[in-house]
Amino acid sequence: MDNVKTNTNEIVTGEKIRSQSQMIAARRFFAYTVLVILAIISLFPFIIMIINSTREHLKIMGGFTLIPGGKLYANYHDLLVKYRTSYPVISGMRNSLFVSACVAIVTTYFSCATAYGIYMYNFKGKSFVFKFILAIMMVPTQVSTLGFLDLITNMGLMNSFLPLIIPSIAAPIVFFYMYQSMEATLPYSIVEAARVDGCNEFRTFNTIVIPMMKPALAVQLIFAFVSTWNNYFVPALVLSDKDKFTVPMVIAFVRNADYMNQNYGVLYALMTMTILPLIIIYLFVSKYIIGGVTSGGVKE
Repeated sequence: MDNVKTNTNEIVTGEKIRSQSQMIAARRFFAYTVLVILAIISLFPFIIMIINSTREHLKIMGGFTLIPGGKLYANYHDLLVKYRTSYPVISGMRNSLFVSACVAIVTTYFSCATAYGIYMYNFKGKSFVFKFILAIMMVPTQVSTLGFLDLITNMGLMNSFLPLIIPSIAAPIVFFYMYQSMEATLPYSIVEAARVDGCNEFRTFNTIVIPMMKPALAVQLIFAFVSTWNNYFVPALVLSDKDKFTVPMVIAFVRNADYMNQNYGVLYALMTMTILPLIIIYLFVSKYIIGGVTSGGVKE
């Protein structure tokens, strides 16, 4: 009887395990299917953009297709050679790379430093300062545009890159994200140990805190770079020389050119070129996102 009960229990247990395995496999298949569909939907506009960069203007006007055309070289040749003097593509990408890189570095570094100061130190008015910075997040950029333009005009900074870079030091959203990341991943004991060893605050921040916050910094670097690269509103107000145009201004300039001479193949080639730096930056920085923030560090 005992052997029969044991065999029965083993059979029931085996059936439960098989049933659970089948359910896990079905859920996994469903999840992967949904992810593949979402990936296709997300990548579809980029695929159409790349395909249209290989087609001629009249065929693009006739409708979209998934079959590449034979005008890839002609479109890029026209963009970089034929319309070189009319469309400042190279200078626009160079300007956007410079401005976006400077903004990303300045924003992440100073926001992390501000979050570190408020997180690590207890001082009078700490709660007020924190809430005041968060309140600034609620103020839209457009509200302060007139005052911003009046200020940089009086300072003689119109038509320069400084008004696009210097204000990025104050980034409340990045500060809030870094503060939350420090609360979750930065132990007080590590900083206190550095202080005991005689390390000053500036060195502690640069040699200990920054490496530990590398994943969070990588995320904000990507976001800051992409948002600055795609920003059209502020550069359009500040910059006036064609040689100082950023990529969104170049695209708008090409898009608003003479309609009768408009070439959509060249326009799609331009848009394809503008996303390549974003992809390269993401592939370079995204490896820091994965991994432990405090691996090997002291846990609270």
